[in-house]
Amino acid sequence: MSAALLTAAVTLAQLMLVVAMGLYIFRMVRGPRAQDRVIALDAFYVCGMLLLVTLGMRTSSTLYFEASVIIALLGFASTVAMAKFLMRGEVVE
Repeated sequence: MSAALLTAAVTLAQLMLVVAMGLYIFRMVRGPRAQDRVIALDAFYVCGMLLLVTLGMRTSSTLYFEASVIIALLGFASTVAMAKFLMRGEVVE
């Protein structure tokens, strides 16, 4: 029973993450300001990372966990670069 419950919970989590990613794409396209788009992109990569984690839980493969760490690192660096660009108008000083 616990394996079936875990499978159902992971499936539900994946469905909710996909819906959230769709809403963040809508915010990135329609966002009224650039700051809204950056925040939506930040949340989008977090949802993508969590989707890979849940996929790794479902398949019991460590490859998905490693890919999620790479996405987290690249997403953080891109968020910092975009925030710096919005604040100063340039990324590299």
